[in-house]
Amino acid sequence: MTRSLIQPTGAAHTRIYSFGAARGEVAVPNEDLIGPINSSDEWIRQRTGIVTRARAVKETDAIDLATDAAREAIERSGVAPADIDAVIVATISNPKQSPSVSAIVADRVGANPAAAYDVNAACAGFAYGVAQADALIRAGIAKHVVVIGAEKLSDIVDPADRSISFLLGDGAGAVVVGPSDTPGIGPTVWGSDGSKADAVGMDYTLTDFRDGVAPWPTLRQEGPTVFRWAVWEMVKVARQALEAAGVEASDLAAFVPHQANMRIIDEFAKQLKLPDTVIVGRDIETTGNTSAASIPLATHRLLEEHPELSGGLALQIGFGAGLVFGAQVVVLP
Repeated sequence: MTRSLIQPTGAAHTRIYSFGAARGEVAVPNEDLIGPINSSDEWIRQRTGIVTRARAVKETDAIDLATDAAREAIERSGVAPADIDAVIVATISNPKQSPSVSAIVADRVGANPAAAYDVNAACAGFAYGVAQADALIRAGIAKHVVVIGAEKLSDIVDPADRSISFLLGDGAGAVVVGPSDTPGIGPTVWGSDGSKADAVGMDYTLTDFRDGVAPWPTLRQEGPTVFRWAVWEMVKVARQALEAAGVEASDLAAFVPHQANMRIIDEFAKQLKLPDTVIVGRDIETTGNTSAASIPLATHRLLEEHPELSGGLALQIGFGAGLVFGAQVVVLP
């Protein structure tokens, strides 16, 4: 007789229990960056909306930032560290190619022997991580999952690069996701367009650097290409996420897009025809663009400044290098 396999099933619904955050220790004003790019404070503010950005000191890496954010999220969630079944870290700035940031963080926060893996989806990484946590819990593979977006982008930026250097900051944001009696995470709309991978990404490979044929790899972007794609194509994705969740823009309490550029955020809100009642995350002004960390960092700040948002709906959308994107509607804890 052929035995049937046991295939687990989990909770019918999931939700985000809590947020945690960690930002680089130093606030770097525009004036500190304008020399190498031959620019001005006014130029940076007009193009990006950034006044200062958070950057970590030399001794702090992405693993440290991820650990601090995860500890806060776990503490606020009420879930014991030993009851965390999986840790997912979205990052493009792991200081080590191996081991994963997630395995180290799981150990540091007391979640051993939780499953642990990293996701490289750049600025969409946090949305990808939330989608996977939701799926793991509803499939019965895990009960509680920590999702972290963590970056130390100051390690992979050329100070003289006018396309992106003044945008980037360092930080980490984390959430604890677990089972729920009611739906708390909507369907994820995600994808990529690798045909435009050269629009934003690393300029060289590590093997080029090793072989002495290229300098240390740093992030570069084609600003106009990324701006057009983000505004016109990602608005379509945001609308798809609203439709998939069965809600309208007027149902939202908050809109938290990837903190790429203030002009993109403002145009996004305009295209979505968000009512004045929707609070828009604009953490980029003082934190900068932190890639995978930007959505949870911006949401953490919104909840700190607007506790009345708790229980409301938030549309979050990430998009970035490799033209990878992900969006979902969530219930705020």
